[in-house]
Amino acid sequence: MKELSDKLLGGRQGAVGLAILALLLFVVFPLCLDLFRLGLLGKYVTYAFVAVSLVLLWGNGGILSLGQGMFFGLGGYCMAMFLKLEASDPVSTKIQTTPGIPDFMDWNQLTELPWFWLPFKSLPLTLVLVLVVPTLLAFIIGYAMFKRRVGGVYFAIITQAIALILSILIIGQQGYTGGVNGITDLKTMLGWDIRTDSAKYILYFVNAGLLIGCMLLARYILTSKFGMLLLAMRDKEERVRFSGYDVSNFKIFIFCVAAMMSGIGGAMFTLQVGFMSPSFVGIVPSIEMVIFAAVGGRMSLIGAVYGTLLVNFGRTMFSETFPELWLFLMGGLFIAVVMFFPDGLAGIYDKYARKFNIAGVTSKYVAKFSKKAAKMIGEKYE
Repeated sequence: MKELSDKLLGGRQGAVGLAILALLLFVVFPLCLDLFRLGLLGKYVTYAFVAVSLVLLWGNGGILSLGQGMFFGLGGYCMAMFLKLEASDPVSTKIQTTPGIPDFMDWNQLTELPWFWLPFKSLPLTLVLVLVVPTLLAFIIGYAMFKRRVGGVYFAIITQAIALILSILIIGQQGYTGGVNGITDLKTMLGWDIRTDSAKYILYFVNAGLLIGCMLLARYILTSKFGMLLLAMRDKEERVRFSGYDVSNFKIFIFCVAAMMSGIGGAMFTLQVGFMSPSFVGIVPSIEMVIFAAVGGRMSLIGAVYGTLLVNFGRTMFSETFPELWLFLMGGLFIAVVMFFPDGLAGIYDKYARKFNIAGVTSKYVAKFSKKAAKMIGEKYE
């Protein structure tokens, strides 16, 4: 049991770090933020799924993907397709030329639902496809690239190009995908209105819970024998290959896991925000997601989450205060972190945590504060 706990939590320091993060996500932020700001935080948390996947893929595997946005977008589109079909029932769309199909299909003179939309009439099948579709694309890309020993900067450029191609394809097929506007006007899930205040709170907590679950899965992978091989491949790939291991299969596997996590984040984004568009599939969001992981620390799962939250809160603040300068400020932040703090926020924490025994001091107060905070949050939502 202790061995399993260490694998999932990463020892005492990892357990304390995860407990503090959970406390912030489930207690402190819901208590301190109004619904609008909490909704923004929920959106930022969906990006953290991709940052966590990049810790696996880039930080520990040495595989830099500049196309994780496409997996995020595919997961989001899968969920959006289900929600759009539910919002496009014959009664709600009776004014259309062809009732019972999404409005953008009717505008583009489609008279029946395309075959690839049919599976998204079922929520269980949609949830499966949220995981399968990004994973399948990652497998195809990974098999084509890694079996031919394509890696490094070439792999990064190829993933970037595929993300661009996919976004152009989505925009071009307006009648099937909603085009540049994306899939909008999403209202209910199995009759449950996802736009209400109570629904937004519930979705936020589900979102945070899934993120913690993905972090535990990632921690288990990294502390297993596979995780050690992943690090070995990053540092001495040829040595691992000469030891008899099929390096390409390991790379394909971790690339698929990273895509699956990104797809979950995309699906939760659609539920949290209420739409999905090709602007989340292309190059720019993919590069931003790499920045999130770099700022937090590409070797730290918890650091990647904090990096995501910090950069996005900073972006919101900068864009509200300096709308014309926020891109430069964000770029300057990334350059400063890479130059002066190459291990990101996690590297700074590790340095001072060991010096001042922060983990040991913090653990004494986490349980005490959790009880008080749980009582406060219970009173708030009564």
